[in-house]
Amino acid sequence: MKFLVTVGIALALLTLESVVVKQAGLVLGRIDVTVVLVAFLALRATLLEGAFSAFAVGYLLDLMSGQPTGLFTFLAVFTFLVGRLVSTFVDVRGALPFALFAVGADVGHGLLAAFFTWLTVKDGGTGPVLAGLPVQVALTGAAALVLFPLLRRFEAAQDRPAGLLR
Repeated sequence: MKFLVTVGIALALLTLESVVVKQAGLVLGRIDVTVVLVAFLALRATLLEGAFSAFAVGYLLDLMSGQPTGLFTFLAVFTFLVGRLVSTFVDVRGALPFALFAVGADVGHGLLAAFFTWLTVKDGGTGPVLAGLPVQVALTGAAALVLFPLLRRFEAAQDRPAGLLR
């Protein structure tokens, strides 16, 4: 059930992100809400559940981004696994530490996306991607601050037992 909720949230946030980015006129930057979701999964989900959810979130981003197929799917799962590893060393409980965690994940995700795009595209046009990375990271950090209470609420709702006997 958490998988379906995560996919639904990802789809809603990707749609909202595309509208906000277009209305704000951001040419070089975007709000990477998928990295926020994957970072939250790295902190809260089990390994198998989180890996499947990260795969689905990355696949949705692949479908909506127009980048080489499989790039964001791979990067979402990789970011999830690295986030799981990092979460054993850091304690992330509040909104601000989560935003910093998501910003770190977004920096790695953005740099790897630029590197793999540079490897696969003939003209090697990663200049605009790297130029927009600081704006993207700042916007992703702000989105993480806003989304953290919402994601915790969804997590708490998923942990409650269903039915009449609670």
